[in-house]
Amino acid sequence: MKRNIKIATAVTVGALAIGGVLAAGPVAAGTGGGAPAAAQTTSQSMLMNAQYQGRHHGGDTDGMGQHDGTCNGAALAEQGTLTATQKATLAGMAEEEKLAHDLYTAFAARYDARVFERIVAAETSQLSAVRTLLDRYDVTDPTAGKSAGEFTDPGLQATYDRLAKQGEDSLAGSLKAGRTVETDDIAALTKALSGLTAPDTRQVYTNLLAASERHLTAFEHWIAAQ
Repeated sequence: MKRNIKIATAVTVGALAIGGVLAAGPVAAGTGGGAPAAAQTTSQSMLMNAQYQGRHHGGDTDGMGQHDGTCNGAALAEQGTLTATQKATLAGMAEEEKLAHDLYTAFAARYDARVFERIVAAETSQLSAVRTLLDRYDVTDPTAGKSAGEFTDPGLQATYDRLAKQGEDSLAGSLKAGRTVETDDIAALTKALSGLTAPDTRQVYTNLLAASERHLTAFEHWIAAQ
């Protein structure tokens, strides 16, 4: 049975902190800001609370654990310094999160499997968190203006096309595609954290890593149940 997925407004359109100024909708890269510290703290708290998916799933069979969000509700840590290589990695993280979001959205519409529906919401908030970092560090957002399934990096485009095709024929294929995405994300995030000192970027990457580990567990559970 096909489903149309409706992501909660609080997640999709939630207020995002742009240089300490609240804005609705996706974060645009390259904006500046100089709001007072109190305003920045409020904005950051709202962002992180929007990302938090603290829904308890006692007795669920998703393998998602107690929550499938990206943070513990704490305000975004202070800005640090990123090297040119780390900025390039950050831009790549945005495309990685978009790939997961777009792929799971397509699978959720195709199959009646709530694992995709839940993880899509988490991926939405995770992409928002990465976009906030792109804005903070004045890094161009490679996902800006890209439609679903469209990517700037040719390698990621090929990966998306391959995994989307893999999941077209069966639920089992789509679940295995999800497992591949999360496994690759865990490897990429683990590598990106090595030598990283910027507090806010470490915080977001650590939260993304924990979320990917939960998502991988969920996919492994569903695959085993097939």
